[in-house]
Amino acid sequence: MKLTRIAVGLVGPSALVLFSVSAHKPMADPPSFEVDPFWPQPLPNNWIIGQVSGVAVDSRDHIWIVHRPGSLTPTDAGAVQEPPISQCCVPAPPVIEFDQAGNVVQAWGGPESFAGWPASEHGIFVDHADNVWIGGTSHVVLKFTRDGQQLLQIGEFGSTGGSSDRQLLGSPADIAVDPETNEVYIADGYGNRRIIVFDAETGEYVRHWGAYGNPPDDRELAPYDPAVPPLESFRTPVHAVRLSRDGKVYVADRVNNRVQVFFRDGEFLTEASIARSTLSMGSAWDIEFSPDVEQTYMYVTDGTNDKVWILNRQDLEIVGQFGRSGRYAGQFHWVHSVALDSQGNLYTGEVDTGQRVQRFVAN
Repeated sequence: MKLTRIAVGLVGPSALVLFSVSAHKPMADPPSFEVDPFWPQPLPNNWIIGQVSGVAVDSRDHIWIVHRPGSLTPTDAGAVQEPPISQCCVPAPPVIEFDQAGNVVQAWGGPESFAGWPASEHGIFVDHADNVWIGGTSHVVLKFTRDGQQLLQIGEFGSTGGSSDRQLLGSPADIAVDPETNEVYIADGYGNRRIIVFDAETGEYVRHWGAYGNPPDDRELAPYDPAVPPLESFRTPVHAVRLSRDGKVYVADRVNNRVQVFFRDGEFLTEASIARSTLSMGSAWDIEFSPDVEQTYMYVTDGTNDKVWILNRQDLEIVGQFGRSGRYAGQFHWVHSVALDSQGNLYTGEVDTGQRVQRFVAN
């Protein structure tokens, strides 16, 4: 099979909420967005959110986030200190559902509610049956009903076995469920270097693979170097996985600065490098598709350069970007996750001290 490698690099300064369009070839203008600085609405119950490590949209166009209450400092959550040090605030439950207007519909989760809750939450996905999946650093993926009743656990809390183990996970980062086969694909993750697939109903192992469809490799790796040929192994973290409607699996290999594309069975198709010269934490953080039938565009969050890259999904060429580092509405600090609703509005979550979810309205 011929391997196709497509480099996607910086295309110049970006405005606050508009794309800078590359001149690779003539094509229709890419989507553009404007930040909604008033979304979401103020949280109830004196709540505050921590690092937003996952964003998802369900069949009702409701927006779900998973955040990390444990990332809040005593000053952030002053109202729950002993004794209280301030009037505000109270950590919100880690899973929150918002309606389109940004009102909280419900919130649940956390170690007080569930034994084996991840120590650090990472990734959220709402499947075709409106079940809610989350991952995290304690080596488990958990499946819930939309109102927070636990249905399934994959992996064992606190136990890992490397990238060849068929039962144990290694700090899974992200989840996607195939509505046609009812299989769950897990980006596994911060400890392992693979995609692993299970039956989404029973949790039974199905298959797994590493970079280029090869068996995963857990050997120690030299630091990333943009001057050398692409590495034949995923690096940790294998940070995101998404399935397109045409049966392809897209994987964010974050520190290798690339997205790799596979068939469902793990056969490698192609890859795109995202801002290849990026060092530190890498450039390929999360993946989402536009809501049109063809899923024309692919969105990739880049928490090091604090951008959202927009690619033509068919040829993986860059067609736009937006964002820059900053604390104001429409800017980013460690933009981590991305999701789109059925109208093409875009939602992002930020970690580290960004600690927010933002909504960008499609123009």
